[in-house]
Amino acid sequence: MADSRISIRSARLAVALLFGVNFLNYIDRYVIAAVGPMIQADFGLKDTDFGWTGSMFMIAYMVASPIAGVLADRFPRRFFVGGGVVVWSLATVASGLAGNFRHLLAARSVIGIGEAGFGGVAPTLISDLFPREKRGRVLSYFYVAIPVGSALGFLLGGYVGEHWGWRHAFYIAGGPGLLLGALAFFMAEPARGAGDGAVSASHRFEMGAAKGLLGNRSFIHTTLGLSAMTFALGGMAFWMPTFFHRERGLPLAEANTLFGALTVGSGLVGTFLGGFLGDWFLKRTPKAYLLVSGWGMLLAVPFAYVGLHATDRGVYLPALFLAEVLVFLNTGPANAVLVNVALPEIRATAISVSIFVYHLLGDVPSPILIGKLSDRSGSLEGALMLTTVAMAVSGVFYLLGARTLGDDTERVQRTVAERERRHAPDPVSAS
Repeated sequence: MADSRISIRSARLAVALLFGVNFLNYIDRYVIAAVGPMIQADFGLKDTDFGWTGSMFMIAYMVASPIAGVLADRFPRRFFVGGGVVVWSLATVASGLAGNFRHLLAARSVIGIGEAGFGGVAPTLISDLFPREKRGRVLSYFYVAIPVGSALGFLLGGYVGEHWGWRHAFYIAGGPGLLLGALAFFMAEPARGAGDGAVSASHRFEMGAAKGLLGNRSFIHTTLGLSAMTFALGGMAFWMPTFFHRERGLPLAEANTLFGALTVGSGLVGTFLGGFLGDWFLKRTPKAYLLVSGWGMLLAVPFAYVGLHATDRGVYLPALFLAEVLVFLNTGPANAVLVNVALPEIRATAISVSIFVYHLLGDVPSPILIGKLSDRSGSLEGALMLTTVAMAVSGVFYLLGARTLGDDTERVQRTVAERERRHAPDPVSAS
């Protein structure tokens, strides 16, 4: 049963478990990028074909997410976390067993379905475990699993693929999730709205509240900003090892190691820095989370441009590192916005709807579009320039959302407080 009085120790343990699950999430998601050239050679795939392995995962993920979100707002959320990680871990192992390209696409689709049960639920658990003024930092701790897990996916895939073949990379990546999935079924689950001061049981899913998100400008602009960011980051994550190998002449193992190290370093710095800056500026302006996100994306553009065009390693590596640091600034703050502008009873739905949109517009099309442009132009370098355009678009949407963020956040806090007053016991009758 959900409890509004979870101890600090239990809250921290829950976040640690969710971090571990998210860590495996991104290992399983990106290990395929590390062994892409090997899979292409075995199955005779063009860049456009291989791009579909990334996009099929995202299509399944985004279609299943709204369904999982609505259900998670009605039933215990820990079941979605535990069940999701078990399903996608088994599907990751099945990816290594694929006998042909269609089998691989099917396995990748099931990974997306499993991850949908987790992706829209975990941030709502964290939002109920910690108060609003700490969410930027705590969500940054959770989302730092993205660069760390992605990097390990590249490193693990590159090393295992080189020594034992691409299939073994999937076997090793998929196994640990079964243990964490079992533990997640027994994790602490806070009452909905506990992080906003709610102690009553008045927060129940309402379709009318969910439809109200369509008129929430902060939610819409943040989702569109995440869409463009996801296009850029997803496209780079999928194609950069191949870019380093093909366009810069690096051995595939070195390309994976280099991009993995670049991602984990920039991700750690950017994600932690973004969470700190967001919460620090929040003391001065309610627009803080989207100001940090928007300016980070805009400042990343020139560094990404230099990093993709320069041929000197001493130039393109620092440039790409700085670009990724600035992109990762938005990870905690932008996701905190999605939580803060939605009522507690529809937060899983809100995040899942956002996931649907930003994958539909983001990393579902980006691997395919970049691959198709690469096939037509003969230049993966030129095709990857689409990511710099997406970064700029993302920054603009975040800054547009900042204009209404304060009002939309305050509206949620006011609604929760009014409900608590209505459900508080009458002091006269109680005496």
